[in-house]
Amino acid sequence: MISKVRTWMVPVLAGLALVCGQAAVAQHEPDWSKVQIKTTKVSGNIYMLEGQGGNIAASVGEDGIVIVDDQFAPLAEKIQAALKELKITDKPVRFVINTHYHGDHTGGNVPFNNAGSTLIAQDNVRKRLETGGTGGNGGSMKFDMKPAPKAALPIITFEHDVTVHLNGEDIRALHFPSGHTDGDSIHHLLPEEQCRAHGRRLRALRLPVL
Repeated sequence: MISKVRTWMVPVLAGLALVCGQAAVAQHEPDWSKVQIKTTKVSGNIYMLEGQGGNIAASVGEDGIVIVDDQFAPLAEKIQAALKELKITDKPVRFVINTHYHGDHTGGNVPFNNAGSTLIAQDNVRKRLETGGTGGNGGSMKFDMKPAPKAALPIITFEHDVTVHLNGEDIRALHFPSGHTDGDSIHHLLPEEQCRAHGRRLRALRLPVL
């Protein structure tokens, strides 16, 4: 028997954007003061935050907050403020899980780390951030990446999968190799909410990256 699972393309169906957020920002620096964070309840404790770059999935409850991806450093305070405005918990963002290494998904790692959040990602995400070099999607899109500062590096990494148990949920990150990047992971927010955060594997108007 195959159970029905509501698949929410939460953190990175960035509207109808058809370009990588990191490359787009590199060419056209946004006016960060004008970027607004929109919060949408998905189901139960699960919310989606939209701003600039990849969308964010958040589990918000009495144990604290887990977010999947963190967009860009200049937006970190706005993201935290949007989470506080939900008035569900006074506890901070305890964990940040990166779906992959691209800057519109990891750009907020430093301020969230400095605020006390624990950074989690697949092994290759840390390697790519730490070493820098030529980034991209394994295809025609390529860009130069500088090594990230130490504070941006995930301190907990996993090879195949890892699970965070918080707010009565099992938030499981599962590595899918040879996808958008070699460090891609899909995140299942279970058991009650049956939601999934897909990173850039699923994007508006495009076929899945499998």
